[in-house]
Amino acid sequence: MPNANRGAVGFQSSEFEQQYERPSKSQLKREMTALQKLGSVLVEAPRDRVKRVPMPEDVLEAILACQKITSHEGRRRQLQYVGKKMRTLTEEEVAVIQATVDGWRGASRAEAAALHAVERQRDKLLADDGALTELCAQHPELDVQQMHTLIRNARKEQAESKPPKAYREIFQILKSLHAAPDNNPQEEQHDDEEDEDAS
Repeated sequence: MPNANRGAVGFQSSEFEQQYERPSKSQLKREMTALQKLGSVLVEAPRDRVKRVPMPEDVLEAILACQKITSHEGRRRQLQYVGKKMRTLTEEEVAVIQATVDGWRGASRAEAAALHAVERQRDKLLADDGALTELCAQHPELDVQQMHTLIRNARKEQAESKPPKAYREIFQILKSLHAAPDNNPQEEQHDDEEDEDAS
């Protein structure tokens, strides 16, 4: 026989629905761990970079304060506090911070690739005299005499196991050439063409 009181006692069906819509404990724990990890990434990042990340002032202050702490225990406690502050952020704020951090990773990979290219170019200069002629053709502003001297000195340093002073100087010169703003005009033009295609 059906129970006449069923539905009139305890939770109503809508209350059950609300209860099941809440995230599970394991889901909440995953989110907390992810926020703690994001906070740690920000703490480990260079200070000037962190200051440019869009976030509330109190969260930024907690992160910058943590960067200054040198004692292990003090830093651990402050990191927990950073995690607590991270949990006060809205989903939108977290998404913006995460996108910024992801952008750093992409930039870091690009920077690393560029530095490897500079290292390969330096090794080529030391191994092949023709490489300097090629380089000077690409960069007429380069001081050929200075580069000749540096290459000769760098070879001597390697042969005699001396400190790599000239070797490092060549790297800095090549790095500055790669960093020149007009280094890749074709790529910029290509981007413009893609923008026009998209519109």
